[in-house]
Amino acid sequence: MNLIEYADRDMMAIDLANQLAGELNAVLQHQDRATLVVPGGTTPGPIFDDLCDVEFDWDRIDVLLSDERWVPQDHPRSNARLIRDRLLTGHAGKARLFPLYLPTATPEEAIPELAAQLTPFLPISVALLGMGEDMHTASLFPRGDNLRLALDSHAPLLVPMQAEGLEEQRITLSARVLRNALNLHIVITGDDKKEAVMRAEHLSPEEAPVKAILDTATIHWAK
Repeated sequence: MNLIEYADRDMMAIDLANQLAGELNAVLQHQDRATLVVPGGTTPGPIFDDLCDVEFDWDRIDVLLSDERWVPQDHPRSNARLIRDRLLTGHAGKARLFPLYLPTATPEEAIPELAAQLTPFLPISVALLGMGEDMHTASLFPRGDNLRLALDSHAPLLVPMQAEGLEEQRITLSARVLRNALNLHIVITGDDKKEAVMRAEHLSPEEAPVKAILDTATIHWAK
């Protein structure tokens, strides 16, 4: 496991924001556009605050979500709304956001159209993910109803997901799409999550979904 430990969360946010920007800029040296995948949640917020102030060709960046709650984009729990408010400001306001949502009753109805729109953005140039204490990442949840499908080596690009305790149905990038990212990062904070990611290394992906991408990811941790 490639685990980087930082002195504190502020230092991690600054260093990781600069690393993400550097990797995106490197991709832009030989491609017209680059794809940045980001999560929702509170942990990456300080990273977004630093990243949005980095000056480079943001107008050539396509921002995708690792997963989304099946709610309208203006809903308070929408990841797209969070990303617009927290990341797509300052210099990063020039980037283009690709939401994982269409106005259908269920994600299953929207997946064919969303997958067709998503294909030109792949493979992912740079992906930043989080991880829960239950060792889920994106919306790959232990005991999720479509977890086996999402972990399959031939999984579709997008998978609908429901799990006990979730308020809304989710849609998520599959593990194979995440694994194929040119640069893959997982950011975690606190002793509990550090212990969880260390434990995941010895479990199956069905028990600890983050295990499906651990061997290709760099883990960034601060207490």
